[in-house]
Amino acid sequence: MINLNAHKFLTKEEIKEKGKSIFATAGAEHTSEKYSHIPTYQVIEDMKVLGWEVVDVKEVKARKNVGYQKHLVVFRNNDIVINGKDGDTVFPQILLTNSSDGKNAFKFQAGIFRLVCENGLVISTQDFANMKIRHYGYKFEELKATITNIVEKLPLTVASMNKFKQIELAEEQIVELAKQALTIRFGETEMNRITVDYNEFVKPTRKEDEGTDLWSVFNTIQEKVMEGDFNYVAGSKARKARKIKNFNQDIELNSRLYELATTYCPN
Repeated sequence: MINLNAHKFLTKEEIKEKGKSIFATAGAEHTSEKYSHIPTYQVIEDMKVLGWEVVDVKEVKARKNVGYQKHLVVFRNNDIVINGKDGDTVFPQILLTNSSDGKNAFKFQAGIFRLVCENGLVISTQDFANMKIRHYGYKFEELKATITNIVEKLPLTVASMNKFKQIELAEEQIVELAKQALTIRFGETEMNRITVDYNEFVKPTRKEDEGTDLWSVFNTIQEKVMEGDFNYVAGSKARKARKIKNFNQDIELNSRLYELATTYCPN
């Protein structure tokens, strides 16, 4: 799972230990002569100039193209923080994915780290869509413009948080939100064969998330879906849900859950 709650900036050695593919100096063997390779570490160095440093790194497990596979870098700028009026503090973060096999451009997404529960969210792609930079013709100025664009849109995150907190959900809406969230994780076919105690599932794990406002309910459900902090019955067997560990699945689920929550907001 993506570690959005990390506080410590990683050193170059720590980054290399977690993701050797970040330091690939050329594209994979099968890439064409036209492929222009830019090492992810060059972008990391440029991000540092802009005030964003690395707090976590992941790379997919690969049998082929080892050392060139898709990887994730999580950045944080300690000078940028969103302080909620109710004391709920979040730190914006930037997620960068890339690979050196010619299949991926540099892709940027926005995330937030919620201090009260050390929980990480990935913001809906509808607010931060198409933040990509191609390897070919990569320039620092384009990176700066992309990051500036993300930072300028952070007020949208603040507005969403405030709107979530103002919306009260009825009991049946809370259960429906939970069902939809689990359908995103398991799929409709699997949901037809499993049973979940929704009264137990929607119970907050901490006092700060007690309440029926959309923000509290969403954070409770999102954390349980991602952390696998719930039990269910499949067929006749009782099972414990697994924690999401694949970062591709983590980003996809997180983003879709956030989009789901926004459907409960009036236009």
